[in-house]
Amino acid sequence: MACDTPKESSFSTTPYVVYLLRCRDGSLYCGITNDIEKRLAAHNSGNGAKYTKSRRPVTLVYKEECVSKSDALKREYAVKQLTHAEKEQLIRNRGI
Repeated sequence: MACDTPKESSFSTTPYVVYLLRCRDGSLYCGITNDIEKRLAAHNSGNGAKYTKSRRPVTLVYKEECVSKSDALKREYAVKQLTHAEKEQLIRNRGI
């Protein structure tokens, strides 16, 4: 399940983004945000998720815009259900 492609008139605020980060240890972290640059900076400063705090630096390797927060949460759940290999395939096919 992929997010619907946002249309200019479909939302009045910044769209939500589902993202994957590659941590220093090679693991992947999935999250959502409506400000990817600010969230990436928070992760790398140690003020992001507890998981990434001890695995810095992190690098953005995948992002997918969603029309709504609800769509982003559903997509985040779907991505988190993927195996590590499937997430790597997603990154290879559609990553940054």
